[in-house]
Amino acid sequence: MLKTATNQSQGMLLFRLNSRQLFAIGTLKVKEIVPFTPLTAIPQSHPTVLGAASLRGDTLPVIDMAKAIGYPALTQEELKKCYIIITDCRRKLVGFLVRGIDKITECNWHNIDAPPPSLGRNIFVTGVTNIENQLVQLLDIELLLSKVFPDSPESLHPVLTDVQRETLRPLKILLVDDSAVARRQLCQAMDSVSIPYHIATTGTDALRMLNQAADAGQPFEILVSDIEMPGLDGYELAFEVQNNSKLTGTYIILHTSLSSEISVSQAHQVGAHEALTKFEANELIHAMLRGAHQHQESKVG
Repeated sequence: MLKTATNQSQGMLLFRLNSRQLFAIGTLKVKEIVPFTPLTAIPQSHPTVLGAASLRGDTLPVIDMAKAIGYPALTQEELKKCYIIITDCRRKLVGFLVRGIDKITECNWHNIDAPPPSLGRNIFVTGVTNIENQLVQLLDIELLLSKVFPDSPESLHPVLTDVQRETLRPLKILLVDDSAVARRQLCQAMDSVSIPYHIATTGTDALRMLNQAADAGQPFEILVSDIEMPGLDGYELAFEVQNNSKLTGTYIILHTSLSSEISVSQAHQVGAHEALTKFEANELIHAMLRGAHQHQESKVG
């Protein structure tokens, strides 16, 4: 049941940043939706941060989402009719001000396609789908947040001893993430400590690479995968790996931008060895080291 329930448990929140195009984010990232509330200015904040809101004991920054992705900024007259989508992502509560909320709908995440080349390369879209004959663009919230609140260099560069580095270097490691910014962070972390790796942008591609490597007698020892991906998500990928006898030696590390105990619990239920809320490079590298040690122990045993 878990295999088929993971994608079905997340719907889509549809909203508008202009009068024409529908946008969406997965409901697991959404904590609450509230009407516009007066904001307190934040000195020296990013130009897209309109201020801070105090909601239910939490103070959180509020971003003009339209302006953040390149659309016209909200006017003062529009603000009172807008809504704030409060998200819990990358260990941070953030509000996104949008022009209108359309609805929350069920979604088959396997029906989400990659963005067409016509949208260009520097976009905040991870996928597109069609809902009730309307094109919907799925926004890359992680990329947006990384532009407004850049990660500190320390969080991207792990610290390893020579012994730890040499423990990881011989292993075949596969990184999987649909988000361009998350892939870049993963690659920077690995490159900074000179650890080789392979990369996939979808769960389907990752499963194909895992099977091909196993068939060639050179299986991947460590799999690091995002959870929230269109198509074959991280839960399903872990489930497929654990239910394939030729892949069961793979040490599975799932990571998520959601600060949720539910995500971590589900990750363990589908067979993942580790579940991390991303992104902190040292946490990730040390999870890999635990995988390396498990492989060493299994060889000794």
